[in-house]
Amino acid sequence: MLHLGRETGSRTTATTPAQADPPLDLVTVPARQGLEAVDILRRGGDQEAVGPVLHDGACDTLGFLVPPGTADAWDVPGSACTRTDGRGLRISAVSPVSGSGWLLPPAEDAPVTDPAVLRAALDQAARLIEAADSCR
Repeated sequence: MLHLGRETGSRTTATTPAQADPPLDLVTVPARQGLEAVDILRRGGDQEAVGPVLHDGACDTLGFLVPPGTADAWDVPGSACTRTDGRGLRISAVSPVSGSGWLLPPAEDAPVTDPAVLRAALDQAARLIEAADSCR
């Protein structure tokens, strides 16, 4: 599972490496559901629907960077949202978590993923997976 740090935070967008480490929250989901959600988000008309996404070394989980404070109200079954203070987290081409990598690396001005949009995509992904599994 991906873990980024301690609990606090107050900024809402990812920053370039030259800027200070941003405090961000991280929504972690099983890889299958996360990959479906990424596809759903990228197929949508809004090109900024999905921000940077991490994968763990074993590719068991994906982590979506979301605005700070998301963890306070996150209640999506099968997922977890971790609060961070951004210490040691650099939004750059280098993964901020040892043993992980970027599935979708950050762009220079990449926003984080909107929690409401992510919630809807994860719900849709769960329904698609359930439907596919019931056809077996």
